[in-house]
Amino acid sequence: MPLERRISDTFKEFIASGKAGGVVLILCTITSLAIANSAMGAAYLEMWHFQLAGLSMEHWINDALMAVFFLLIGLELERELYNGELSDLRNALLPMLAAIGGIAVPALIHLAFNSGTSTQAGAGIPMATDIAFALGVLALLGNRVPTSLKIFLTALAVIDDLCAIIVIGVFYTANLSVPYLLGALAVFAGLLAMNRLMRVMALLPYLAGGALMWFLMLKSGVHATIAGVLLAFAIPYSARQDDAESPSHRLEHALHKPVTFLILPIFALANTGIVIGADWGSELLNSNSLGIILGLVLGKPLGIFLFSFAAVSLGLCRLPPDIAWRHVAGAGVLGGIGFTMSIFIANLAFPGNPEIVNASKMAILLASLLAGVLGFAGLRLVVNSGNPGSAS
Repeated sequence: MPLERRISDTFKEFIASGKAGGVVLILCTITSLAIANSAMGAAYLEMWHFQLAGLSMEHWINDALMAVFFLLIGLELERELYNGELSDLRNALLPMLAAIGGIAVPALIHLAFNSGTSTQAGAGIPMATDIAFALGVLALLGNRVPTSLKIFLTALAVIDDLCAIIVIGVFYTANLSVPYLLGALAVFAGLLAMNRLMRVMALLPYLAGGALMWFLMLKSGVHATIAGVLLAFAIPYSARQDDAESPSHRLEHALHKPVTFLILPIFALANTGIVIGADWGSELLNSNSLGIILGLVLGKPLGIFLFSFAAVSLGLCRLPPDIAWRHVAGAGVLGGIGFTMSIFIANLAFPGNPEIVNASKMAILLASLLAGVLGFAGLRLVVNSGNPGSAS
């Protein structure tokens, strides 16, 4: 396996914009927190509940705008499966098993604190990794970070998000309507037929079909953002084509900046208006918050490192030659930056319980901050220490 793997132009752009996107998200989060805890707090929080076409603004953001975010995740995953790290099973096994560990251990930690209680549904919250923030922190270290580590963390985060999407679809679905779900799946089948049988290469028919699929999925009770992922896999992508000719690549390229600099910041503004009350300390010490914090800060790095180490020790895969176990440990800590996906799942886990959602979001922000700072500090020491030497 060559030391320098092929990295597409889209991936390079994804890495390059990580800093700017992360800064915007941080600024939006600070702004939202400041306003929510000011004299304008009540009006600010009420604004997101303004009704438009039968749905609140918060609902439109979390169900419609975030479907575009999930579409981008799906397009990124599709590209990785065709000609990225996930295209070769032996290469994919390391980040795949690391992601499984980074999902299972945090969920088990949360369940250890909350099993059999009213907050058990929060087990999905510490399972997620925020791609933008994790890669943004990695980007702060510059060219000293080994290429393989960037690829490992990207592949791990993409698989992590895919698993989070599956968890959302299976465990956070309420009042399932089978006719609407069948209708959504029928539209998906039609889009696949346009791709595989009719060879339609224009984007507009897919986007129109995707909008219809989103509406049917919304009415079905399955979270509507799932439609974004399904649409991504219906859009044509050919590994034999040049990237610029692929409809999937063109859409990914077009969506990247709007998602990074518009959709995710709006999501942050709408979902991080956390009211910090006088009892905020006790809220961070309840079983749900402790499960989230320990799951992200402790469970994520433990799961990622232990599953990676076991996979290599068993001969299922091998560690790339330009990284050592201390790099994997640092990447595991960065995996604890949950933020976007964790907040998203928190909203789904506790519908109708704003106090629990508020406390969950506070725990997510604290854990993500700790993971980001610790991951950056740890990896900075690693990359400044010179060559990795032996990876064993």
